[in-house]
Amino acid sequence: MAMASARAAGALARSALGGHGRFSANGRRSLSASAALLARTHVNYEVKDNVAVIRINDPTSKVNTLTRQLQDDMMEVLNEVWGNSAVKSAVIISTKPGCFIAGANLEMLKACKSAEEVSGLSKEGQMMFEKIEKSPIPFVAAVNGTCMGGGLEFAIACHYRVATKSKKTVMALPEVMLGLLPGAGGTQRMPKMLGLPTAFDVMLTGRSIRADKAKKMGLVHHVIDPLGPGVKDPEERLIDYLEEVAVGMAKGLANKTVTAEKKKGLMQKVQDAVLGIPLVRKQVYKTVTEKVMKQTKGLYPAPLNIIEAVQAGVEKGPAEGYHVESVNFGKLAMTPESRALIGLYQGQVACKKNNFGKPEREVKRLAILGAGLMGAGIAQVTVDKGVATILKDTAAEGLARGHDQVYKG
Repeated sequence: MAMASARAAGALARSALGGHGRFSANGRRSLSASAALLARTHVNYEVKDNVAVIRINDPTSKVNTLTRQLQDDMMEVLNEVWGNSAVKSAVIISTKPGCFIAGANLEMLKACKSAEEVSGLSKEGQMMFEKIEKSPIPFVAAVNGTCMGGGLEFAIACHYRVATKSKKTVMALPEVMLGLLPGAGGTQRMPKMLGLPTAFDVMLTGRSIRADKAKKMGLVHHVIDPLGPGVKDPEERLIDYLEEVAVGMAKGLANKTVTAEKKKGLMQKVQDAVLGIPLVRKQVYKTVTEKVMKQTKGLYPAPLNIIEAVQAGVEKGPAEGYHVESVNFGKLAMTPESRALIGLYQGQVACKKNNFGKPEREVKRLAILGAGLMGAGIAQVTVDKGVATILKDTAAEGLARGHDQVYKG
């Protein structure tokens, strides 16, 4: 990619040079565009059949996170896309294996010195995603791998979502487990998309959602199966296939042959009608708050702040909802509870790292004796790594339970 960019820059520079080595006005503009291309390190794009394919890949990390650099690159690309009359729709996709966007960059949040500074980051994210949501052209989020926190907020701001059924594809709003809340519009879009009860469940538990479940919930519109072995690496082939499907959906949205609106079933229509009654919603807020207080004993402020932000948006309108969300996000980031939970999470991540280097011999097969909770758990993570696994137990019933645990993930 870097070599291709350099060649493109060289071609533009040569075309801008006059016969005597002087620059024309057009040449200066060409070099300016070339400089912008080289300056972007986290986001790039190309236009395929009137579809802008916007690719995300943070070269400095194993995962994509929402950093200032990524957001700056993204806004620059979005403005170019919106300024191109030939582009009729767009696709957002990550070329990072096993990761769409893992959420906001925690080091960026930890570097903030005040609640107001953190709230400012929240507002920036809100504004970028709102521009995508209100875009004159439809956007398709193509999700493969980890899609957490701000990554999921990014995806639900798009008009259509396609996800792979890879084992690595999981979606969640886990901010509550870090003492935070979804700070880029998640508390406002989730209730509209899933309804109040389900939205509260997703945000207050931080639970992970697989692609199939996400489709049933209405979180994604279309899912695709991973491809089998081929000439290319399986992950690379899957990303290419996902892009191909997403581009097709984007074309369909542009020419009206694909619709992003989902038909609601009878139960959903009844739920919407019931939740349209203010007294019912008031009872929902009361019940959810009581459950939170029972489980947390009031020691964790994040869940109550999530409820407050959702309630503000539903009852007082989106402007107030986004305001409460950003203010609460800033306040929570400065709490000792959030700092401690973030430290705990980063400690867990550090413990998972391999500090022993590569093994002398590659492990191609692993046998586990005992299919209980721990044995089945070891088998599950080993299978996910692509290692052939043998699971044994003294009783057929125990082996069946272990097999089910591995299968269900």
